[in-house]
Amino acid sequence: MTRSVGAAPDRFAAGHLGELTQQVPFEMVDEVLAETGAVQARVRNLPARVVVYLLLAGCLFTGIGYRQVWARLIAGLEGLPVPIPTASALTQARTRLGAGPLRRLFEVLAGPAATGRVPGTRWRGLLLCAIDGTLLSVPDSPANLGVYRKQAGGPCGGGSYPTLRLVTLLACGTRTVISAVFGPASTGETRYAPGLFAALRPGMLVLADRNFTAGGLITAINSTGAQVLFRARTGRGGPALPALARNPDGSFRSVFGGVAVRVIDARISVRTTAGSRTQTYRLLTTLLDTSRYPAAELIGLYHQRWEIETAYLELKSGLLGGRVLRARTPAGVEQEVWALLICYQAIRTAMTDATNSVPDLDPDRAGFTTALHAARDQVIHAAGVIADTTIDLVGAIGRAILADLLPDRRPRTNARTVKRAISKYNARGPHIDRRTYPTTVTIDVLTGTDKPDQPLTTRHWR
Repeated sequence: MTRSVGAAPDRFAAGHLGELTQQVPFEMVDEVLAETGAVQARVRNLPARVVVYLLLAGCLFTGIGYRQVWARLIAGLEGLPVPIPTASALTQARTRLGAGPLRRLFEVLAGPAATGRVPGTRWRGLLLCAIDGTLLSVPDSPANLGVYRKQAGGPCGGGSYPTLRLVTLLACGTRTVISAVFGPASTGETRYAPGLFAALRPGMLVLADRNFTAGGLITAINSTGAQVLFRARTGRGGPALPALARNPDGSFRSVFGGVAVRVIDARISVRTTAGSRTQTYRLLTTLLDTSRYPAAELIGLYHQRWEIETAYLELKSGLLGGRVLRARTPAGVEQEVWALLICYQAIRTAMTDATNSVPDLDPDRAGFTTALHAARDQVIHAAGVIADTTIDLVGAIGRAILADLLPDRRPRTNARTVKRAISKYNARGPHIDRRTYPTTVTIDVLTGTDKPDQPLTTRHWR
């Protein structure tokens, strides 16, 4: 049995990402390196392009060192004269490259993945997006501690590792990253959020939780032409939202941050075989047309905000495997985070290409873990590095995804609790019900009249 491998020539051969190279092609990397002034002055054993792909491959194989990552990059290149660099040479090459090329490469790749008229990606012509933040742990080195701090508090007196805060703007339907900012966790999400607004456009609907409901943020988003659907705090600490006019659907007109908004109060009931619970929500939106954007649909639509939480799970538990980042210097941390985002974006784009090949297939049906393992296999085999003359948009990764689709998503609920505690201090007792239940959700849009508990519109789904 023989197998031919398409690879770059000479010392550039190890610079690939398997089939994902088609998402991050040589020409794109070379252009970014030239733009950022990072092209090597002379061709070394580790050219700059190869180092870029090494960093990306390191995000696919997070549990091993860079020498072992290198071994996987060259595993499928048998017979080609590839160098075997030392650990020191790999470290020097990464330091020489810096973070600039990785950041620029992410900016080139960032954006919502192209889809047709697929359920869950758009609502009434608007691209559904979400803003939220998460924390990543960085190595506990003296250099990192100069920039990143450990979290205070907790049952054990604080966090074990310094933390970094990542805030992204995400396309909910495909979970692709449109823009990202990050830095020390000592700075809050709302301080980082304005760094995302340059990526906003008319035709976007931005979803966010109560933490982002600030007048200045909504004013800034509104100035881009994008629309918002934010949850607002109620009662003490909530924004003042005077009722200026009542709408037929139970919502009312108000002003927040100098922007005209529509406020929707709703009661959401979740019923399972184990019991039921009810909570009141208040949403505010810049979508003022009640006939085109019904209140009951907006309340149900807000649930799409949780897609960004799923994306962070894929990033932290899928790609990182729950591990701490590798880099022991702030410059290395910045380089690694951009590489992690590029790798995530490339996988997500390949997943979307696969689901696009089947009419009306929801991108939610594609499994991230399936795609990740298939991508790793293609790296080890150095397969699909150079595209054939006949373009295969699905590829080996896509075929693996389509062969193992996830079931249709059903409304389900479970308590937000630790299921598998790392420490006995987080176990929270042996008698917690950790099961997940099918649910029936009822949404009642409240009138806001003298009888606020009387629903105007009721919507159910199972």
